[in-house]
Amino acid sequence: MALPVLSVGQMREWEQMSWKAGRSQLEVIRRVGHLVAERAHRMLRKGESVVALYGRGNNGQDVLQACRLFVEHEVHRVEAIHPRQSLAEFESILSLKPSLLLDGVFGTGLNRRLDPEFCRLFEAVNRSGIPILSVDLPSGLDGETGEPAGAALKAQVTLTLGAPKRGLLESRAWPFVGRLEVAPQIGLIDCPFSSELQWTLPSDFRWFPPARPVEGHKGTFGNLAIVAGSLGCHGAAVLAARGAQRAQTGLITVITSPEVYQPVASHLQSVMVQPWGEEPSLPARCTAVLIGPGLADPAVEPKARRWVEGLWRSSPLPVIVDASAIAWLPKGATPEGVLRVVTPHPGEAARLVGGSSEEVLSRRFDVVREISRNYGDCWVVLKGCQTLVGRSRGPIHVNCSGNPAMGQGGSGDLLAGWLSGLVAQPALAADVARTLRYAVWKHGAVADDLERHRPHWTIEDLAAWPTFAEPDAGNRPVVVPEFGA
Repeated sequence: MALPVLSVGQMREWEQMSWKAGRSQLEVIRRVGHLVAERAHRMLRKGESVVALYGRGNNGQDVLQACRLFVEHEVHRVEAIHPRQSLAEFESILSLKPSLLLDGVFGTGLNRRLDPEFCRLFEAVNRSGIPILSVDLPSGLDGETGEPAGAALKAQVTLTLGAPKRGLLESRAWPFVGRLEVAPQIGLIDCPFSSELQWTLPSDFRWFPPARPVEGHKGTFGNLAIVAGSLGCHGAAVLAARGAQRAQTGLITVITSPEVYQPVASHLQSVMVQPWGEEPSLPARCTAVLIGPGLADPAVEPKARRWVEGLWRSSPLPVIVDASAIAWLPKGATPEGVLRVVTPHPGEAARLVGGSSEEVLSRRFDVVREISRNYGDCWVVLKGCQTLVGRSRGPIHVNCSGNPAMGQGGSGDLLAGWLSGLVAQPALAADVARTLRYAVWKHGAVADDLERHRPHWTIEDLAAWPTFAEPDAGNRPVVVPEFGA
């Protein structure tokens, strides 16, 4: 079940309600310490040492509890109460070449700007280049606004506790937060709050997609048309088709520019390929249409634009619009009850709402609502760090998977094909919100798996990586042992 994104005030209230209900703060600290140690071990090799930088608050207690659980790693503890002394201790430890720093100096209780000596300590830690695992939030970062309080540690991973804090989802916080992960089961009572922002968990997709019926055939699993590819950009059509193949769509037809028909067709076997004439012609019994990957040739635009506008306004089919075709969307209503999906990155979103990519990132939750309202209540997949999935109403889901290595040309084309290949299947289109969220999560989860096993990978590697073919890859629940077990 997805987690609500909470304010700092809600998080504190949740904790207080838990203590009043009889939950033990000591047991919560013990459990968090176990979770921190487990995450730290995944960032270390045998024999590497750790620096524990901790303060007086609960975050410091969490880090100290974690320190008790290291057996194969030497731990150097630095109490960060007197920052000038702490800086001297930290600098003396650097000669020992530690491989990880556990950050538990400040938590959500920080309500003031840091004094200059703490700023110097944090700046020295950041300059050292030691990977940082921050507990709950990076020390010095405001959990409500995402702003540093004069300075903040720059984590490689932030393991936030209970639920995500709103400030950690702000784009200005990303350089400090690094990879955001959530430890939801820390011993509190069930969360008493709801939120329009929901954090996706891998467990949201347990047993999803559902098993295929044994009597199914290619007609059961949809017929996707992909309108993609132009001179100089034929690879986008191929990658979109590869993504749709990974979704195991029943039939896939790529409709491409005549100038690139031959190279596109030569790369594909089970996918049908045809050149368009005056305008694309959809196959009979088509169940969804993807438009846009690689349609960057100005010579293609006039005829393609007219066709896209007509399809968006009137087709009863699910229509997914990506890449160049996003700029051709007409504002206004679409037929009631039909599915429309648009998949912009921040630059493309900026062209839809006006302004710059930076402005889109600064108000990205509002941008999802605005695009959806302006374009027929469509679903919006706003790509990037912590990709968003939502529309003009209802929850906006924040994706938890993915990594910076996905910032390569072709990543979005692969996602567009994968997502469309799922939506084209009638059984999955019936639960479109979950299907879109799953498509985004799986795309990132496979990239995470690939990054762990084969650094310096390419998008072609991502398209071929085996875990795309495993329905529950990365979806197995993490079991945290009970204390004393």
